[in-house]
Amino acid sequence: MKFKAVIFDMDGVLVDTERYYLQRREEFFGGHGISISHLTPSDFIGGNMKDIWPRILQGSFDEEKASELQEDYEQFKENHPMPYAELLFSDVPDILEFLRQKEVKIALASSSSMFDIKQMLDIKQMLDIHQLSSYFEVVVSGNDFKQTKPNPEIYQSTMKKLGVTPSETLIIEDSEKGIQAGEAAGATVWAIEDKRFGMNQEKADLKVDSLTAIQKLLTESSLKMIKA
Repeated sequence: MKFKAVIFDMDGVLVDTERYYLQRREEFFGGHGISISHLTPSDFIGGNMKDIWPRILQGSFDEEKASELQEDYEQFKENHPMPYAELLFSDVPDILEFLRQKEVKIALASSSSMFDIKQMLDIKQMLDIHQLSSYFEVVVSGNDFKQTKPNPEIYQSTMKKLGVTPSETLIIEDSEKGIQAGEAAGATVWAIEDKRFGMNQEKADLKVDSLTAIQKLLTESSLKMIKA
């Protein structure tokens, strides 16, 4: 296998959360009398809410108002948690165990808040069944950076923490912003193909339909290297 590290995005890659995020955003903004009809789901997917407020509020944007709304939104999320145990893609444990057996470094770099990431990793049911948190050597949130995806810093920082170079790294993404960030970071980017939200995935090095397909490609790559 030519890759020494694999970095996963979370939403849309490990957990099928995007439709739930859409519903939660609509409920939150509707309750605050704020229209987001001028935006599409792909405007939000792969990004962090703190970067999108100017586009949400448009002419009424000011930093104090956005900060207050951000705090309200974080509280709203805590009160309306995602059912992560139900949303985990079924092939996640298999590919993580496959990578562990190949001694590949594994990281999670998501634009989501660390609150959301920990909810996904630390749900007791998940830990009992899949022990997800034990697979990830590095876990990074978009909240740790002034700007997150499509800014490449989140991936550059993650590779640095893993001790790998871009040429040694495979990034698995689904969003346009994430793909752009991975490409700008110089890594190889494979995208889980989007068939619901109209995301532009043209800049990905490869599009696949599932993590199972990625595992198959990585297995075939390993076999080719052995035969060579």
